Amino acid sequence: MSQQQLSDQNLSNEIIEGLLQEKPSISPKFFYDEIGSHLFEAITFLEEYYPTRTEKQIIAQYSKEISATIGTCDVLLDLGAGNCQKGSALFPALKPKEYRALDISKEFLEKAISGLQKEFPQIVMQAQTCDLQNELTFPDLVGRKKIFFYPGSSIGNFDPSAALKLFQNIVQVCAGDGGLLIGVDLIKDPEVLNHAYNDMLGITAAFNKNILLHLNRLLKANFDLKYWEHSAVFNEQSARIEMYLRSMRRQLVSWPGGEKHFEMNELIHTENSYKYTQATFEDLLVSAGFKTVRSWTDPQSYFLVTYAAA
Repeated sequence: MSQQQLSDQNLSNEIIEGLLQEKPSISPKFFYDEIGSHLFEAITFLEEYYPTRTEKQIIAQYSKEISATIGTCDVLLDLGAGNCQKGSALFPALKPKEYRALDISKEFLEKAISGLQKEFPQIVMQAQTCDLQNELTFPDLVGRKKIFFYPGSSIGNFDPSAALKLFQNIVQVCAGDGGLLIGVDLIKDPEVLNHAYNDMLGITAAFNKNILLHLNRLLKANFDLKYWEHSAVFNEQSARIEMYLRSMRRQLVSWPGGEKHFEMNELIHTENSYKYTQATFEDLLVSAGFKTVRSWTDPQSYFLVTYAAA
């Protein structure tokens, strides 16, 4: 069996294990097939979805301070790079010699990289498949100053203990040089949060339901989208948005070698998006081993951009 076949089999096993739990779940990393990546890009333009534009405004407003704090870098590692627009916006300030775009959907990345390479021919570029639930290793980058960039509050998909583990991994990879520039969503009025994940156009609902189409391709399953609906609510006690797909009738979903009965109103959990205060987030970074932390925010304190030096 080839390495790719092993990887595909591991993903299939992970999906099936999640679906067969007492409380079924699907990892949010499976949102990002090519369709899902485009749908998320559309979400970032929605009026209700403030994180992307607010983060962009913070970075633009404080670009000189941010670049002075970070300095130049040898390698910019863009985690969850998507269309690479956010990462490439840092090129003028950080002047990286190399740019690595890392995400779950390599095809989407390669298209973004191909256009970007023509615009910045002096930067070595590479698209790399990456699952942030696994350990990050870059043996070929030892001795080079590495800046990790993780925008969009994607860190919210990790529970705090998993986020701590990821940060500890980044500290280890940086080995005392470089650091992490990261965006995180802050706790705010629940009404604002609920609107951000339940937009009037239904694009977030389409994004959520598309994960089932992705599973149909990966597993050769037979999820029927017309019998599933999007649900997203803010859990104030846990300080997180919880996103689900709700079964609209009793139904049987099957795939080669297995099946799952769903009751009416049974939920599949697809995502958590944790929200932080500035203090709790900075404390988490320090606990992971980062030596210094500096943060910038917007006038409403909706969003935080932080640089943590390893």
